[in-house]
Amino acid sequence: MGMVEGLWEAREMPLRDGLYRPDDTGLELHVDGPGAYHPDAGQPIPFRIGGPFDVAEAIEEHGVDGVDTNFESPLPNGSGWMSGGGGGMGNIGYLARLNADGSLLWVAVMFHSNPFIRVHYEGMSAVFTNDWGNRLMLDLVSPALR
Repeated sequence: MGMVEGLWEAREMPLRDGLYRPDDTGLELHVDGPGAYHPDAGQPIPFRIGGPFDVAEAIEEHGVDGVDTNFESPLPNGSGWMSGGGGGMGNIGYLARLNADGSLLWVAVMFHSNPFIRVHYEGMSAVFTNDWGNRLMLDLVSPALR
């Protein structure tokens, strides 16, 4: 079992923005999240996937935090689940895609997104809402998110 998978099973996640996979590979995430009283609250959340990074180094440097799950929702095509929530002091959000058997496919950790509280689907796109009312839409059939 890899580090990422072990953390997930212990209900923990790395504390660095990133898209983490159970094989201990990671891709940088660039996510800006405005605060509740920011003029941009209630708007779409920018979400950009970058290049690979060293997961072990990220965990060593930034540590880990507990996962607080707010929802688990079956995917429309029955291929698995989406999980979402947060952690930390209220500023951290996470989204995780799980296989049909509940095993981790990936977890996305976003330090400034705030916790995600719900999801709805538009085909195989998922629209997530955080506790500020900001929305994040992800195409779940894009290569990086499968």
